[in-house]
Amino acid sequence: MTDLHVVDATAEHVDEIVGVIHHAFANRRTLDPPSTALTENAATVAAAVTAYGGLLARIGGEPAGAMLFQHNGDVLELRRVSVNPRFQGRGVASAMVGCAEEAARQRGMTRVRLVARVELPETAEFWQRRGYSVVAREGQNLMHAKALPVELTVPTAEQMRAIAEELAGQLRAGDVLVLSGDLGAGKTTFTQGLGAGLKVRGDITSPTFVISRVHPSLVGGPALVHVDAYRLGGIAELDDLDLDASLDDAVTVVEWGHGLAESLAPDRLDLTITRGDDDTDETRALRIAPAGPRWATTGVRLTANATSEGN
Repeated sequence: MTDLHVVDATAEHVDEIVGVIHHAFANRRTLDPPSTALTENAATVAAAVTAYGGLLARIGGEPAGAMLFQHNGDVLELRRVSVNPRFQGRGVASAMVGCAEEAARQRGMTRVRLVARVELPETAEFWQRRGYSVVAREGQNLMHAKALPVELTVPTAEQMRAIAEELAGQLRAGDVLVLSGDLGAGKTTFTQGLGAGLKVRGDITSPTFVISRVHPSLVGGPALVHVDAYRLGGIAELDDLDLDASLDDAVTVVEWGHGLAESLAPDRLDLTITRGDDDTDETRALRIAPAGPRWATTGVRLTANATSEGN
């Protein structure tokens, strides 16, 4: 079993971090323009760790990986992501990225971002497997970003609608939301809040027997297409609804869409609403997981009256 540990970087780790960075970047192919990573030294790394922090990974007590952090508004930027060549293929980079994302959540940030080089396609592939999207290119640098999931405890149905109404203010034509959760968890309640925020016409109820309803905007904004995939037998029946005809012009919400509706759009919000063990308790756990470059560029920001998980 791999004895892999990731710790928050402190001043006492500076020399180890410098060593990992130098080993990792010296082993990479020559780039044009060259990376500046080999200019890092104890003074520059100590300054970065003091200002923003970072991570050190060890295997069997030996320094195996490292990264430095930097803040940019509500974005955690990852710098000098490094794995000692001796320890490649041991899950070091993945472990550090998971810890970095957790650090970003604990710091109240909405996104994680980093730069990777065009000439290193294997590096870009690693970040894409971790859910990162390319959101910009500057010369030979590809900017990768990922929007972090939002996890909330929602005490009442009214607050669930309020959260959805606030989220509606961040939506635009072409957005797709995939809702999952048990019967009675609050998927339709959430959609009602979206409809209120989007200011669409018509009462929003469960479309189980109609399968799909279109609610036009009352204010010239996008329509709300409300789909219930509960009774659909598979992706072929979802295709039969011809949602592609309206995807670009509407906000599309698919209840019971997990495993079916993800193919509708690479840019989407995957929402899961979970009930408590007590049927008399209205409290729900809400998780909003953004996917794709659209959300990696903006993130999801919610201030409605609910409690963040883990805080």
